[in-house]
Amino acid sequence: MSEMKKIFIYMMISACFAGMYGCIDLEEEPVGLLAPEGFFKAKSDVEAAIFSGYGRLSAQNIYGRHFNCALMFRGDMVDIGDPGTPAERQQVNDFNVDAGNGMVRRWWPTFYEVISAENSAIFGAEQIDVSDAVKNELIAEARFIRAFAYYQLVRVFGDIPYIGEMVTNPDAVKEQSKTSAEEVYQNIIADLEFAKEHLPDQHSGDPRSRATKGTAAAYLASVYLTLGDYDNAASEAKWVISNKNRFNYGLADDFQHLFDAEIVSSLNEPIFVIDYLGLYRAPDGTQNDQTGRMTAINRSQAGINAEYRGFSSAVPSLAVYNTWDSRDYRKVVSLDTLVDFIDDTQKPYTEWYVPRPHCAKWSRNPGNSETGGIVSDNDLILMRYAEVLLIAAEAIAESEGVTSEAMGYVNEVRARARNWAGTPTTFPEDVPAGLTKDEFIDLVLEERRLELAFEFKRWFDIVRRDLGVEVFTGPGSLEPHTNFDPTRDYLFPLPLGELDRYPNLEPQNPGY
Repeated sequence: MSEMKKIFIYMMISACFAGMYGCIDLEEEPVGLLAPEGFFKAKSDVEAAIFSGYGRLSAQNIYGRHFNCALMFRGDMVDIGDPGTPAERQQVNDFNVDAGNGMVRRWWPTFYEVISAENSAIFGAEQIDVSDAVKNELIAEARFIRAFAYYQLVRVFGDIPYIGEMVTNPDAVKEQSKTSAEEVYQNIIADLEFAKEHLPDQHSGDPRSRATKGTAAAYLASVYLTLGDYDNAASEAKWVISNKNRFNYGLADDFQHLFDAEIVSSLNEPIFVIDYLGLYRAPDGTQNDQTGRMTAINRSQAGINAEYRGFSSAVPSLAVYNTWDSRDYRKVVSLDTLVDFIDDTQKPYTEWYVPRPHCAKWSRNPGNSETGGIVSDNDLILMRYAEVLLIAAEAIAESEGVTSEAMGYVNEVRARARNWAGTPTTFPEDVPAGLTKDEFIDLVLEERRLELAFEFKRWFDIVRRDLGVEVFTGPGSLEPHTNFDPTRDYLFPLPLGELDRYPNLEPQNPGY
């Protein structure tokens, strides 16, 4: 049996074992459904299950479009562009989402498919005859992906069902109830600690699409930062930084290269990516990148060059563009303001269908792709070394104060930003001396907003720092939403279909 066929079979199996979304009735029972121990005979069988979880992350329901774009909509760096974009997107953006929202209901089952695949891999690793070292490495990779999936789910839904083992009887999960967010986080940390201990420093060829010790530690730092455990966040981030040569990490020289599909895979900065394979759609719906098209200029614009034809769905407000210092090279990389037309002219954003600068990170250089950058060759970066530096700076400031070490990490990020495509500049300057703790933390959060713009981070920063009222209703709001309600809007509603099928998921999240 080929490796691709094994992976495809395991994607089918995981869809049935995930449980919380109703893939129960099959005309044919896939291999291993009733006797899963019979499927796992070798290391390659376990790897097939592991890789199927990675594969599901690339599906449209999650990082192909719906989950990552919802995170962009929810933050204050991206607004609705085309007013004709589907209502489900506008509801997420405008804080009037309900439990039947189409975007939200897609994430839940697909993340649980990822979790199910990894639970199956862990089960399988225990069945095969290999050394303890090999077994633990397989389990560690599966536990990392499981932790990653739960980390996304718990941050958007709060209390959720925690399924920590392979489900062999889908009917059994009908009685599954929610696990507290606190317990879910403790399970995530346990998985990441195991992954940090048993994963390799690098995989063969150093692909950043597979987890390593460094990946696990970077996510431990992120989880601890989210929980406000600044001592541990600083410790994990500093461990990654002090071992950067061991893991082959470092900042890219040119910020633009991080968003060039033909270059990014050769860089040291990405720590964890979704690696899309240009011009390829898998038969199960994975490997279908639509992020570039969601952010690119609307295809209804007459005469526009085909490579730009997108949906204009996720478009920054003019305030995002106007308040971003034009001396910052990251602004040029992150935003399109001129577009080529088929008559060999360029037109500024004021003449576009949606007359605002558009996100450029995922549509400018997508490599092998179809019109508008879909089915791209992008490495969609979910964690990179610059973020680890900023995690360390924020966590150190919270736990120790504004030290030279904390300032130095921000200055590393700013120093790279001063390289304007090979030309040295003087902006942004190093962090000034004499800042108070609160001033420095505000500076770090602002640095994250600009450095990580449109990389699906801003909403989580708003939530963990309780910034919603300030950024959506305050006088300096980039994207005003006077209806924002912190007692409701920091969590999404549990999907209505899941509540209908599984009443033990009640109560619904507050306000929905």
